[in-house]
Amino acid sequence: MTMSSEFRPNDITPNDARPNASRPLEARSLPDLLSSLIAEFSTLFRQEMRLARVETSESINGMVAGAIMLAIGGVLLIPALVLVLEAISDFIVAAGLPEEWASLIVGVVVLVIGLILFLVGVNRLKVTNLAPDRTLEQVRRDAVAAREQIG
Repeated sequence: MTMSSEFRPNDITPNDARPNASRPLEARSLPDLLSSLIAEFSTLFRQEMRLARVETSESINGMVAGAIMLAIGGVLLIPALVLVLEAISDFIVAAGLPEEWASLIVGVVVLVIGLILFLVGVNRLKVTNLAPDRTLEQVRRDAVAAREQIG
């Protein structure tokens, strides 16, 4: 089995060492049925764990790519932002306000915008975004199906 970034449930097959798996349920003995049940649950568990690993890996890769783009964008934007802010401050000075007040106004506005963006960015980088939601939901459905089969 080759590792790929996409999970396919058929990549993992049940243990073919079950000699009576092809016989009808009525013709199989209780030990055979229990053996089949254990083999199926084992296969299901392996598939769910593999899906969880793939899903978590995809989430982490997306976060790393986002962090790299954020860093590069920040480096490129800093000099441009300084120039734009200086131009805005010069425009306010040309409108008649003292240079100190123009710098203070521009600085406070930029500070507020920066804080808002920072807080939103921190919120999006929380670890809760790494939870393998699809896998957890599938495990819940599998548990319900197993309970229905047993009970």
